Amino acid sequence: MPKVSFDDCEFHYETHGDGPPLLLIAGLGGACSYWGPQVEPLGKHFKVIMYDHRGTGRSTHHKTAYTVDGMARDALGLLDALGIDHVHLVGHSTGGAIGQILGAEAPQRLRSMVMYASWTKSDPFMRRQFEARKAALLSGGALGYMRATPVFLHPDWWVNANVQKLEEMERNTVALFPAPEIAISRMEAVLAFDRTADLHRIRVPTLVLCAEDDLLTPLRFSQQLAAAIPGARLVAMQKGGHAASQTMPEEFNRIVTRFVLDQEKKFTA
Repeated sequence: MPKVSFDDCEFHYETHGDGPPLLLIAGLGGACSYWGPQVEPLGKHFKVIMYDHRGTGRSTHHKTAYTVDGMARDALGLLDALGIDHVHLVGHSTGGAIGQILGAEAPQRLRSMVMYASWTKSDPFMRRQFEARKAALLSGGALGYMRATPVFLHPDWWVNANVQKLEEMERNTVALFPAPEIAISRMEAVLAFDRTADLHRIRVPTLVLCAEDDLLTPLRFSQQLAAAIPGARLVAMQKGGHAASQTMPEEFNRIVTRFVLDQEKKFTA
């Protein structure tokens, strides 16, 4: 399994397929395994690049104060370490927040961006959800936290049809789960994030993608992002929850592939 080191951290990363580079950045959980349903379909068109965030999965589990700005620096550090000048980016939730920073601060590194199930800034509803997730972690440990997570990420119909798959995902995630203080620091980074004042600066071609039944980052957040980012396009899937790339992978992959290929053509025409 490939590793790259910079900034006193060893990062696990993976590449799949061949073509224009496409960087997939996971959400709060941070593990590239989140993108399992995307690897083969997107790898037919792109060189798919994924990595475990600092503090998650098979990357170094640093006990530090996490910020989304720091996560964005890590994403740029990974591209530098791999010698990649620019990418198309798909960011899920926290990955979309990282995309907001990169779109405003390092637009030359992005050819296009898909901001998926992301948000502008936390509100009381979102903060209450995260308080519940923290409580599940502190009372039930990693397993308790993972058992509660599908309630926030996946629709009921998908959970009921995929119990065995969820249990396997839980076992795999618990084995690599970070210390509680790391997970909580990452949650606090999410709640503290607010780049609304910079959204008008983003000139990278942007698709804002969400599901109408997303509980964790409801549709209104994506509507706000699309309204604030010049030229951004909003696509709302009818269903899929917060993890629509897992629950509705065929539709998700089709939307992302079409958008990114269209943007790539503009650079190669």
